[in-house]
Amino acid sequence: MGVMKRVSLVFKAKANKALDKMEDPRETLDYSYQRQLELLTKVRRGVADVATSRKRVELQMNQLQQQANKLEDQARKALGMGREDLARAALERKASAQSQLNDLQAQYASLQAEEEKLTVASQRLQAKVDAFRTRKETIKATYTAAEAQTRINEAFSGISEEMGDVGMAIQRAEDKTAQMQARAGAIDELMASGALDDAVGGQRDDIQNELDMMAASSDVERELSRLKGEISASAPKQLEGGANGNSQEQAQRPAGQQQSGPYAPPPPQAQTQPASIPATSDLPAEPQDGEGP
Repeated sequence: MGVMKRVSLVFKAKANKALDKMEDPRETLDYSYQRQLELLTKVRRGVADVATSRKRVELQMNQLQQQANKLEDQARKALGMGREDLARAALERKASAQSQLNDLQAQYASLQAEEEKLTVASQRLQAKVDAFRTRKETIKATYTAAEAQTRINEAFSGISEEMGDVGMAIQRAEDKTAQMQARAGAIDELMASGALDDAVGGQRDDIQNELDMMAASSDVERELSRLKGEISASAPKQLEGGANGNSQEQAQRPAGQQQSGPYAPPPPQAQTQPASIPATSDLPAEPQDGEGP
């Protein structure tokens, strides 16, 4: 028994939650307003039915009143003719008609009172329905504005379901774009290296590619050799220029200062104004050992 109660409670809770999620206050208000209109229509129909009954009783009362008046006239005429029996019969019928008329008058008064009550109730209900309609429209407008504001805020914050789907779509598009860019770059590199053939331009010639690579390498080696040659050619000139300078300095020294060791320049006070340097062929030969100047 306890398990069944728990199952029933869980089912009711789930159903209540599902209904609460599916319920739209605007639809509920419209339905309530529709029910009130139906009730108001029934009340008005009841008022019309009571008024119809009252009118029918009124017609019957008029007929009975006319019949009673007619019977009274007949009784007078019968008495005038000396027919008392006919006058008595007419008066008896008049009494019966008058009794029916009295009953109809009581019914008429009751129907008239009921009609007045229903009319007042209908007017009150009409006022309530009008007030409910105004409040309903106000609540619906407020709810719609709040719902729109909530959706706008959710869209700005990115937590709405639609914007979440849009964000995921944008992310997928960016990922696919990056993947396609990477694939295009990889294919370009493979085509440039010769690993892939150009299906539109025709099959690439591997031998020609190899020759082109060798030619490019030969051009690089040739340029390297040229640079090396220029550097090698400039190095002897620098050495020759340094040797000529040393020989000229030795030629300008006095004979007594010639020595095998490194040349030591004279002190500053012993230097004189240098003369013009003669040509190398005009210089005197260096003295031999034991010979004087």
